[in-house]
Amino acid sequence: MRAVKESESMKMDLALRNGFLFDGTGNPAVRTDIGVRDGRIARVGRIGEGEAVRTVDASGLAICPGFIDIHNHVDNGVLAYPSVDSYVMQGVTTSVTGNCGASMAPLDDRTIDLSRRYLAPFVPPSEAIDWRWRTNAEYMEAIALNGTAQNLAFFVGQGTIRIAVKGFSPSAATPDEMDRMRELLRNALDDGCFGLSSGLIYPPGSFTGERELLELAGELAPRGAIYATHLRNEGNYLAESVAEALEIGRRWNVPVQLSHHKAVGRPNWGKVHHTLRMMEEARAKGVDVCCDAYPYTAASTTVTSLLPPFAHEGGVAETVRRLRNAEDRLRMAEEIRRKGCQWENWIAGAGLENIFVSGCAVRPDVEGKHLKEIVDTLYPGREGFDGLFDFLADIECLATMIVFAIDEEDVKTVLAHPLSCVASDSWASTPSAGGKPHPRGYGTFPRFLRRYVLDGRLMTLQEGVRKITSMPASRLGLPDRGLLREGFRADITVFDPERIRDTATFTDPHHFPEGIPTVVVNGVVVVDDGRLTDKRPGMILRRA
Repeated sequence: MRAVKESESMKMDLALRNGFLFDGTGNPAVRTDIGVRDGRIARVGRIGEGEAVRTVDASGLAICPGFIDIHNHVDNGVLAYPSVDSYVMQGVTTSVTGNCGASMAPLDDRTIDLSRRYLAPFVPPSEAIDWRWRTNAEYMEAIALNGTAQNLAFFVGQGTIRIAVKGFSPSAATPDEMDRMRELLRNALDDGCFGLSSGLIYPPGSFTGERELLELAGELAPRGAIYATHLRNEGNYLAESVAEALEIGRRWNVPVQLSHHKAVGRPNWGKVHHTLRMMEEARAKGVDVCCDAYPYTAASTTVTSLLPPFAHEGGVAETVRRLRNAEDRLRMAEEIRRKGCQWENWIAGAGLENIFVSGCAVRPDVEGKHLKEIVDTLYPGREGFDGLFDFLADIECLATMIVFAIDEEDVKTVLAHPLSCVASDSWASTPSAGGKPHPRGYGTFPRFLRRYVLDGRLMTLQEGVRKITSMPASRLGLPDRGLLREGFRADITVFDPERIRDTATFTDPHHFPEGIPTVVVNGVVVVDDGRLTDKRPGMILRRA
């Protein structure tokens, strides 16, 4: 009996056999087996019958490293949805969160209500989200105690730091305020955050001048951290905004990641050719810059982004007050109509008929409808932007939107470029969550592989796999993920090249993809035969 037990203990926990192994390096696939023991890859090579406690037949299937989403907002809802259904089911084993300048920490007692109100459209109502944490380390610990089905890596948001120090004031930071912001950033990096993210389209990032941003970013280089940015403008001033980000990389010799790179608005379509050349030229001069992109022609964000910068001073409650003030409404309308404005003017770039409400808990009847239809139906006869302002005030800006403003050819250009990897820019969801969120939260990675790699042939399958595995892992500096190598963490996604596809649509988004039968996180099967196991083996990843 003792000999039997010793023999069993020597077995691998899991073997995936007879699959086509894409190791993540970009090398062609090879038909072989992979074995897992104690959460790590124990063998890449032939595994005999009986050498593993459990064997999965992967004949005809692709075995690759678990997908790594380098830019999303899973941190907003992971306490409410610890199974992270919408991501795990599409093969994502690691999410990189805290992006666009908006992280869930650090928080300050004086300004926490401003942060909570600002993030409200993205944070699901749940008793699990009690907002008791203040530091990034405390938030990471809250997630670890609750459990998560996937690994999480964190950026700290520049906007969140600024709210903690000076709320939604548009004024430049004083020397004392800069000292406090630098301290909060250092603390977050010491807690394990991988870098600083900015969302310069959004307040209070939009209130932040280039000098203030440069000064704060100076804390990154000594700690080997990254600067990831949602650019100040992705439309009329796209090139200028890219130049601002590149200057931070040049000045401090820090890696720069341009988030969800695109050109917004028909007049700006095609500009990505120029900005990609800017990145190439910057790299030739020593700036470590890359970008990411999602495989869709529509963006998604909060409805407050429809309004000019001054409307956001003081926080969301003040924005709602201004929406009800006649003088402020006139000024807002003038700013929206002004040609060549330097802020991201979604209405000018897309038009109300191309902007859809994706989530609105206070008025779920408007979800899935475009703003022109909503305004014409609910506020007939209102002139100019009065109906829109009435609607935003009535819902107190508690809504998210989807904006169709991106060119398909631009999407292909960025995805195919050697400097890009793939990101979803979405948040955790589950079919019971309701609303009509952007389908990228359910389908980004299978859509990329199906539409742009396997069918569109923008690149080989092995290169497509590299863009969603080892490339983001290398970008973050994850030492033992992103490749299928012995000794590496056993994050593994198995998919069927013949069947993999996204099924989530803009009108009916809450659908899991097809063709991903098995997903393994840290050696534990979280998707088994295409079904969730509800296990939570995910880890909090910290910058080395």
